[in-house]
Amino acid sequence: MTILIIGATGTVGSQVVQQLVQRGADVRALVRDPSKAAFPARVNVVQGDLLDVGSLRSAYRGISTLFLLNAVVADEYTQALVALNLAREAGIERIVYLSVIHSERYVNVPHFAGKYGVERMIEQMGLNATILRPAYFIDNDLTIKDVVTGYGIYPMPIGSKGLAMVDTRDIGEVAAIELLRREQSNVPLPLERINVVGPDTLTGQDIAAIWTDALGRPIGYPGEDTAAFEQNLAQHMPGWMAYDMRLMSERFNTDGMIPDTGDVDRLSTLLGRPLHSYREFANRVAASV
Repeated sequence: MTILIIGATGTVGSQVVQQLVQRGADVRALVRDPSKAAFPARVNVVQGDLLDVGSLRSAYRGISTLFLLNAVVADEYTQALVALNLAREAGIERIVYLSVIHSERYVNVPHFAGKYGVERMIEQMGLNATILRPAYFIDNDLTIKDVVTGYGIYPMPIGSKGLAMVDTRDIGEVAAIELLRREQSNVPLPLERINVVGPDTLTGQDIAAIWTDALGRPIGYPGEDTAAFEQNLAQHMPGWMAYDMRLMSERFNTDGMIPDTGDVDRLSTLLGRPLHSYREFANRVAASV
């Protein structure tokens, strides 16, 4: 049978596709523009949009298992509910949904609250799903590498509680393993939640110290000016999204992203290897500059 990947061209989705192809799975990828999709030849690429009900119904034909990743957009919640209701209509009983860790706590952060609403829909409607709940992506910091290397500061206002930052390669591999576990089961499996975290829970000062070691020169951490953070982001993204990111950073400062006991060991056992670390990421970036 066939596994459909929604969100296949993004940072995580492309990793999921790659991991599934390596494992010999039959993969279909839903994309807005097939001409821009760069997948292995064996991947079946179909055109569609999460708000185009007809294209989703078409993409779901012949699908046994679904991976759903919704981008952070203004109508993310609507897109997710439409996609899952149509999957239910199509009789798809094997689902992996990418949520976010602590979505039930970050209740004032729009894209966290939206994902928590989707989790509640999955649970209350009895959908057979694995809900993956990743922490902050290590790879997000590629967007600020020039600030780190050029200005000598780590500018993300993540605070002193600590974030269990995770590499998207680990997220993609965990997702592929869960998709195949559900795909290969003789019966639909019950609801399960998995926190997907990195091996270390890091503060702003911790990350600045890692960059100092990687670059061989002092990198500072200027603190938690979330208003300035929002103003800087608003130069590169819509105002609502910059504000969303500010609210998220404020919850980093008050709550952090702390893994549950056993999360790291569970993931390492599932993958059969250690999790990728932030230090590994910083060393890789440092070697390229």
